[in-house]
Amino acid sequence: MADRTKGGRGGAAGAEGGAAGAGGAPPRQRESAPRAVAARVLARVWESDAFASAALDAELRRAPALDPRDVGLATELVYGVLRAQGALEARIAELAAKGRWTTDPLVRAHMLMGAYSLCFLDRVPPFAAVSEAVDGAQASGGPRVGAFANAVLRKLATAVEAGGRPPLAAAVVASAPGWLRGALRRSLGRAAAEAFLSAGPVPPPTGLCLAPGEDRDAWLEALRAAAPSASFEAGRVSPRAIVGRGAGDLRRLPGFGAAWIGQEEGAQALALALGARPGERVLDACAGRGNKSWLLSRAVLPGGAVDAADLYPAKLSQLRAALGAPPASSESAGAEGDALVGGALPGAGGGGLARAAAFVRETYAVDWTVGAGDVPEGYDRVLVDAPCSGIGTLRRRPEIALGREADDLARLADLQVAIARRAATRARDGGRLVFAVCSVLREECEAVAARLAAPAEDDLGVRLEPAPFDAEIARELAGGGDAFRLLPHVHGTDGYFAAMFVVRR
Repeated sequence: MADRTKGGRGGAAGAEGGAAGAGGAPPRQRESAPRAVAARVLARVWESDAFASAALDAELRRAPALDPRDVGLATELVYGVLRAQGALEARIAELAAKGRWTTDPLVRAHMLMGAYSLCFLDRVPPFAAVSEAVDGAQASGGPRVGAFANAVLRKLATAVEAGGRPPLAAAVVASAPGWLRGALRRSLGRAAAEAFLSAGPVPPPTGLCLAPGEDRDAWLEALRAAAPSASFEAGRVSPRAIVGRGAGDLRRLPGFGAAWIGQEEGAQALALALGARPGERVLDACAGRGNKSWLLSRAVLPGGAVDAADLYPAKLSQLRAALGAPPASSESAGAEGDALVGGALPGAGGGGLARAAAFVRETYAVDWTVGAGDVPEGYDRVLVDAPCSGIGTLRRRPEIALGREADDLARLADLQVAIARRAATRARDGGRLVFAVCSVLREECEAVAARLAAPAEDDLGVRLEPAPFDAEIARELAGGGDAFRLLPHVHGTDGYFAAMFVVRR
């Protein structure tokens, strides 16, 4: 912190007590709007296990007066604190005589945001970082908490000025749970594990997926004209992808729901890796709300059909419904780059999901671990995008690392094998199955693929033979092999794994 401005609360070098005198709290002030937004988001993540991106989207909609710079600051504080939380808490613990500041989530948020600003935000003067954090802590916890925050953060400002700012990448790596660092090193190697954990940009760009036949260059031009303050670029992996930053609500852009939907680029690659062709019958076995079904349904035209199955009937209802109004959920369109199809285009005569539902022939609520329910046999291709740890999405959902444990991996791997094996019974002899997860951990990737290829321990009457991908995009990613991994620091997408099998009956 070479050019620290002295001022505010008596400068960073003062002793405990703050500007109001030894042991006294600083005058109570109004907390800054972007920090108040970020604090509420962090509190929701810690208290309610909310997705940070969805909670942030909801809070920003409640604060329409925030200018783009304040929106950017709130966003960086949320993602930065969650990614570097462990390192920030350790730094504060070195300076704080008491740990009670962690019991109030709003106070905790303001303390960590103050520490993050001091350590990593060179555009925020130290006195301002301390002042705003103290205001927020005092507003949430009262004068004594404000005095405590003032003393601790001033000490931190002095320490950072004396020793320099630590590298953010190192803090992010150090903040990952030990079990996760170990699992990533076993899966990727030490250097790649650290590159994965610290990969940017954060948050990642929003993905748009074009329907077959749409001209990507033409849509890039149209989107840039419609949102000149945003940036739009062609994707690096998916030939259907456009990646955007600063685009705001996707539903307000031309073409949404008809020519394209919101879908992360790596997720597009998984659907395309199935290699669905015109005239084929395809099963999306873990369809969720239907984004991959939307893409697959267009790949099988003319003459083909896509059916969708999922454990949760509510998700299938969303897929089936003709949503002419914008989705009500804060976790839907435009929030995370994996938006639902929905909302009507001007003059288009209906919402995007109505279009998607017209191409999804049937939907089935099914628990694959119990049985196949009413799902028929004979599909040419089956996509199993299985439930997983979600570790591949850490850039987008950094809170995932806080809620997972090492023991989860074995349980999830057993679940993935059970789902894939049962879904395979719905394929015809010689049909193809893609197993995919949004994880990069060996326990959920290569280890599960090996179990699927091994002699079966059940009586389902199918075996899965690893086979090279027959879709061009997947052949390139897999180098002609039968599996590939996508990585944020290599491909610019979220992290994924996919493996191809031929089903034998």
